[in-house]
Amino acid sequence: MPADLHPDDLARLVRYALETTRATAVCPFHEDVIVRIGDDAAESHALERAKRIPKSDGSTWDGQTLNDEIGRQLGAAADGCCPKCQAAAQGTGA
Repeated sequence: MPADLHPDDLARLVRYALETTRATAVCPFHEDVIVRIGDDAAESHALERAKRIPKSDGSTWDGQTLNDEIGRQLGAAADGCCPKCQAAAQGTGA
């Protein structure tokens, strides 16, 4: 686990789990765009990884809370490709 990961910050913890299992990726050209890869196994692995990261007090996050946050982040991510890159490739700008 990286030293800059704050296990008490649910959103950051889930983002770390999703990125390190390759369930999501940051667009290399638009760092504000998160792309959902669409790999069900990676998404399940991310949930399991997040469950095993303890908070600073030694407790763990509730499974349903983690599942809800993973769902929220996956729902907010672009599906399959960066929409800004896709728009640029089609010549419509981003």
